[in-house]
Amino acid sequence: MTAPMNASIKPLDILIMAAGKGTRMHSRLPKVLQRLAGRPLLQHVLDQAAHLQARSAIVITGHGATEVEAASAGWIRVEGQFDLKFARQEPQLGTGHAVQQALPLLAGDGTVVVLSGDVPLTQPDTLRALIAASQAASATSASVSGGALALLTVTLPDPTGYGRIVRNEGGAVQGIVEHKDASAAQRAITEVYSGILAVPAHLLAPWLGRLSNDNVQGEFYLTDIVAMAVQDGVPVLAHRIDDALQVAGVNSPVQLAELERAHQLRQARALMEQGVRLADPARFDVRDDKRSGARGQLVCGQDVDIDVGCIFAGRVELGEGVQIGAHCCIANATIAAGAIVHPYTHIDGEQAGVTVGAGALIGPFARLRPGAQLGREVHIGNFVEVKNSTLADGAKANHLAYVGDATVGERVNYGAGSITANYDGANKHRTVIEADAHIGSNCVLVAPVTIGAGATVGAGSTITKAVPAGALGVARGKQMLLAHWARPTKQPKP
Repeated sequence: MTAPMNASIKPLDILIMAAGKGTRMHSRLPKVLQRLAGRPLLQHVLDQAAHLQARSAIVITGHGATEVEAASAGWIRVEGQFDLKFARQEPQLGTGHAVQQALPLLAGDGTVVVLSGDVPLTQPDTLRALIAASQAASATSASVSGGALALLTVTLPDPTGYGRIVRNEGGAVQGIVEHKDASAAQRAITEVYSGILAVPAHLLAPWLGRLSNDNVQGEFYLTDIVAMAVQDGVPVLAHRIDDALQVAGVNSPVQLAELERAHQLRQARALMEQGVRLADPARFDVRDDKRSGARGQLVCGQDVDIDVGCIFAGRVELGEGVQIGAHCCIANATIAAGAIVHPYTHIDGEQAGVTVGAGALIGPFARLRPGAQLGREVHIGNFVEVKNSTLADGAKANHLAYVGDATVGERVNYGAGSITANYDGANKHRTVIEADAHIGSNCVLVAPVTIGAGATVGAGSTITKAVPAGALGVARGKQMLLAHWARPTKQPKP
């Protein structure tokens, strides 16, 4: 959590525009619930409110309002960092009309920050600078108390579709002209309004009452308050940034995919600047984990090497010198120094987590499920699945095996095709395999059962009773031999 803002600064109330239908998404899911880096767009924006330590966030809903409100309330029940409110905009008559619906929910003593529910990547420091500009300025008119209207702007090489920032000869902001209402000269302006602003609540309220829909679209534009501020002698400040990604919105699956790639590339570059070796930063993803709800975070030690096509979800820690092979999916796991994860391995810790010890070898094509805890130099080979089990230092399960609800001691060798039968149809039971035991191929260990230290289980055995330390346990049918046995032959077709 970010350090609290100065106590003398006015409280923040965040308004989030989330009423649009998102027709170009061609989806039954409301646009603001589409996912970027594993997290809904709107949740990214609500995260910004949390980073800013806002007093409240008011989500303005319309299309899919019930679904959007339920999802938002669920996130905040978990986070619990600010007061969440909702305002309905029905019908949708423009951005100014949207904010008018939220006005009854606003206190008059704070600073209002207007955000868009489909603009997910604005950085908290950018918003802090915008808020500071709004709160620090003094009005030039004696009839208006302090504060300013602060706009977040960006210069774009192609500003099509955005409202243009109109300045006077001295460079002061005079207004915003929407693209559809702009003249040819105004459309040539490349500084555009991002849709994000900060303004004292006591200034915003009367301006909203003066909005008109006398324009090409017949809508109430929130941007019209800029001209009102100029008319009233209130300073209008433009906080300009050059990072278009921070104000990029989503209107179609193509734009969502483009923004996803840009976001992932930014994360990849940050890791590479720390020394992580990525075989191809364009084929790399860090995401939230939808199943556990854990935020996407990849923490790497020195000399970590990650091959192409890898996906990291939730919190993943990679120790010094860890190597991750191509096309691995790793979620909610801690992998200690020197471990090697071979290609096509799937590790998913969910809430319980997975730990992999130093120098371990995992995969290829291995699966580690929640509660897998592997010691130093453990080997988990191809098509081996481990779930809710502890494997002590040096234990090995190299081929085609299942280890579930088990405690496996040091240096145990677990044979190909062997399984722990941990579920009796109603309850789970635990298998204990003590140090230096050897489990032959194609064995079934029917839990609850204990294999003692140094014991051996013969290949093909189904073990239902404990095998004492140092003993050999064999449980299989007697081999029969039939001499001169003739195989069946295929009968000719009639």
